[in-house]
Formats: sequence, C-alpha cells, structure tokens
Amino acid sequence: MYQTIRTEITDGILTIALNRPDALNAFTYEMSGELLDCYEKANQNDDVCVIIVTGTGHAFCAGMDLSTGKDTFRTNESAQEFRDIGGKVSLRVFELSKPIIAAINGPAVGIGLTMTLPMDIRIVKKDTKIGFVFGRVGIGPEAASGWMLPRIVGIGKALEWTLTGKYIHTDEALETGLVQHVVEDPYEKAYEIAREIMEYTSATSNHFTRKLLWKMLGCRHPYESHLIESQFLHWASRNADAEEGVQAFLEKRKPNFPLKVSDMPSFFEK
Repeated sequence: MYQTIRTEITDGILTIALNRPDALNAFTYEMSGELLDCYEKANQNDDVCVIIVTGTGHAFCAGMDLSTGKDTFRTNESAQEFRDIGGKVSLRVFELSKPIIAAINGPAVGIGLTMTLPMDIRIVKKDTKIGFVFGRVGIGPEAASGWMLPRIVGIGKALEWTLTGKYIHTDEALETGLVQHVVEDPYEKAYEIAREIMEYTSATSNHFTRKLLWKMLGCRHPYESHLIESQFLHWASRNADAEEGVQAFLEKRKPNFPLKVSDMPSFFEK
C-alpha cells in the first residue's frame, strides 16, 4: 500500500518503519503524505493502542531528501498558501489519541529529529548522529519545533543547538531530556515500553493523559488543569475502565480494560 513506509500491527502495537533505506530514509513529499494517512487511520482504529516509529536499515531519517539540489525547498505555492510538510506531520502526531514512541535506530537530523518532538517517548541508539542542522543548509526550524523544542529542553539549550546546527551527543540528549533512553537497540526498548502500556494501562486513561499534559503546557494557571481533570474523573468514575482497574488491583491481577478510545467524549477544544 505504502511506498516509503512499512507498517505492521502486533498485539495492539503499530510499528511504522520509514522505508527508504538506500537513501537513509530521507524525508520526501510522498513520505509526508503517507505518514499523514497512516497516522489518521491509526487514530481511528481501536485495535491500535500504541504506535512505534522507527527506520529500516541503519538510519532513522537523514532529514529532507536533498537529491533535487538547490530547488529542494522551493515551492510554487504563495506564501499565504504554503504550509511546511514536516509541520503537517508533527501537528497530526500532536493530535493523536494514542501513545507514540520514537525508536531512533540511527542518524536523525533536521526533519528526521523534529518529527519525533511531538512523540511521547524518544529512545535513541547510543552514539548515533542527531542534530537540528537547519542553519547549515540555509533554512530554519520546521515541523513546529519552534514551539516543541524549548518546551522539552528549555530555551537556552534549544537556541544553542539550533544556532550552531551542531550534532548532539546522545549523552547530552539524555541529560537534557531530549530523549528518555540511550540504548543499543532502540526498537527493543520501545517495544518493551509499548507492551507495558498495553498490559497495564487503560486506553481511555492514556488518551486523556496524553492530551492533558501537552495541552496544559501553555496554560497560565493550574486551575485550568484542575477543571479538566475533574471532568475526566467524573466521567471515568461512572465507566467500566475505572471499575475494572479497581477490581484488578484488589484481586492482584493484570487489568483487562474494556473501553476503547472511541468510547470517550472529548474533554479538550482544538
């Protein structure tokens, strides 16, 4: 079905593999469209509970495909019409209702790294090459990274990395919170975490929690979070997942949560 990505669903875990290994999985307009389609279908599929994104071959994503030369970033659209394709993908990820994990199995630069910022957990292969290299090719941050990166690592570190365009050592990425794990096999670690999410947590709880933490980043007072948390708790207390969670705790067993994301009302405005 897809030409630039490969997908597989196993036990509720959707693996999306960027699949242009001969080009180090470099990002293209076609890949952008396929990712948008895949994310939208995963969002609507109750059989998908967790998403893992990785790369085939030895790279995660070597950034935008520059094989077309100096016209790579040129567009015939007007300034009013043009929207960054990486940004479209990031915004789709931001709006997902499922947890999503980046298994960065090799080099990830430019859009190859910024596309992971709206993902919930980033796991990187030790000593691999990562960086926000926009200034070194004469462009600027994209994929909504101007909003996301400072919120993840702080404004000072975000500016240092983007202004220098330097490659970031994976130990520094871990220390600053850009990634949560540095390991030899990122996919194995991602799958371990995905299985833990699948086996022990509620899909409705995860959907709400993911939205809550991202949405509250821009709020000015904790009362806003309190109101939405109260609305969800009121709903959850009257539904089957909370009943099952309490019963499983009392019986000292793994829970079997019955509800799907599609069973939930919306607690957030766009």
